[in-house]
Amino acid sequence: MIHFTYPTFFLSLLVSRAATLNFTISGGQIFTPGFAILDAPQPGTPLGGDTIEVALDVTADGKLNLPPYSDDSPSRINNITIFLYSYITGRNFTITNGTASTNNVSLGDIMQSERGSTVKHVKWNWPDCLVGDGKPENADSDRGAYNISIRQNFRLNGDNHYTIFDVPISVTNKIDFTGNNPPCDSVNNPLLTPEEIDADSANSVGVLFAPGDSIVVQQPDSTDDGQDGIGPTKPEANPGDGLGSSANKVEWALATHIIAFLSIIYVFIL
Repeated sequence: MIHFTYPTFFLSLLVSRAATLNFTISGGQIFTPGFAILDAPQPGTPLGGDTIEVALDVTADGKLNLPPYSDDSPSRINNITIFLYSYITGRNFTITNGTASTNNVSLGDIMQSERGSTVKHVKWNWPDCLVGDGKPENADSDRGAYNISIRQNFRLNGDNHYTIFDVPISVTNKIDFTGNNPPCDSVNNPLLTPEEIDADSANSVGVLFAPGDSIVVQQPDSTDDGQDGIGPTKPEANPGDGLGSSANKVEWALATHIIAFLSIIYVFIL
């Protein structure tokens, strides 16, 4: 029987997942099935610190106006919710579901944050069960491999969509108790199975707005007071900016169906 040290085994699993999920990345930005573009974190990043931070461009690089939107606007973001879940630990934490709870245990509507900014910086206090340092030492630990799940409810050119975009990260860097860490059970939700979530059907719209994408976003002229706008319209991409050899494209491969990866780690820990 071959024995691995935990770090070696963990790294080998990350490398072995390199054939299952392609992320579309250009200039460090990760494109999603929706208007939001993920600026940070990158897939596979080990995270820690006082907060988990997620940076999202919510205008598809200037193609969509910022709110407020008219009710009949053909293109708009209704809401973006974010969760942190793991099939190893069985945890499914609410980072934001659009309604702020007491003491920001879960955050409010990110579209209304950082008024006038096209990039929303979501900063959420780690729950107390993730306080610690390093990789999980046993099967009872809540630290380890997680997915940041970005759910977008939006309308594009008259068609409504709800999409699910998961980014694998690891909770392995040091997290100190700050006094602002919410109890884990207060932000935990039942964890749905992949069949119940059915991300493949939800994401049938495909990755949107990557360089070279020719979609023209239909929307009324901005009617705000000049404080919420995004400035002049950005020039459309041309074929030379596309995702071929001339573009800065990286295809990541880590996990679209993360269960297999997580179950292997779980068995190893046991």
